[in-house]
Amino acid sequence: MNFFLAALGVLGVASSGPLIAATLGATSVSALAIAFWRNAIGSVVMAGPVLVRNPRQFGRVTGREFGWSLAAAVALALHFACFITSLQLTSVAAATALVCLQSGWIAIFQLFRGVRHRWPVLAGLGIAFSGVVVITGFDMGGSPKALLGDLLAVAGGALAGVYTLAGGKARQTMGTGVYTTLCYGMCAAVVALLALFSQQPLAGFEAAGWFGILAITVCAQLIGHTAFNHLLATMSPLLVSMIILLEIPGAALLAAAFLSETLPAGTYAGLVLILVGLAVVVVGQRGSRPGRRSAAPLAELGTD
Repeated sequence: MNFFLAALGVLGVASSGPLIAATLGATSVSALAIAFWRNAIGSVVMAGPVLVRNPRQFGRVTGREFGWSLAAAVALALHFACFITSLQLTSVAAATALVCLQSGWIAIFQLFRGVRHRWPVLAGLGIAFSGVVVITGFDMGGSPKALLGDLLAVAGGALAGVYTLAGGKARQTMGTGVYTTLCYGMCAAVVALLALFSQQPLAGFEAAGWFGILAITVCAQLIGHTAFNHLLATMSPLLVSMIILLEIPGAALLAAAFLSETLPAGTYAGLVLILVGLAVVVVGQRGSRPGRRSAAPLAELGTD
């Protein structure tokens, strides 16, 4: 059962990039509409169990919890804006790999906060970000449009790191259902404001567009992340973190199979460097010695 759930989870999160790219390319759906509806639907779904079991939990949210949840929501909204837009400019494989640098960015942010990482973490960061240089270097020589997409994906990964750190502060005293409901709901509200200012429509799409939005929400948000949440209760966090990294090659394979996406050999080399580097970061972080001031877990369930 664990193997099945792991495969289902990887397939779910890996399908996010290809599904978004396909929906944006074949329908009139806007980038921010995808971000808005997947968060709005996710908020409603997560609110259901809390409202049934103990709705009073929402009234117990403190000012501190609300503040950190809002910070996480703003970072998540900007993450989606950057990542989904990047999929219109660069390849699915490159955008997915670059946005998955979330764990690496968290490690860097923690360095500035005075956290001392073990040497394998630092080595992994060097390997992962050398992959960024390889990918952006090839795109710089080929297409300024693709380079802009790469930079947006990198920014999306950094914002995902901010989202994770802020959410970690909120989750110290908040339950999963209350936090995700609040965070996803506020994220949807922020995205709606961004859509208003950028004049991107949030409705009025054809049936194929709504089907794409629903497929993205169900596959990535509900199936993929739910599967990993379940696995965290039955498997070690290290193993789950490593499995999640399969999103990178998974997205590349799905894009090649269903979108006929082909990339230069150098770009694939960059993908491999990022994958290996992040794996080293995750393993190095989990190997921190007890009692030492080390970082919080670097690999989260992701945001794609």
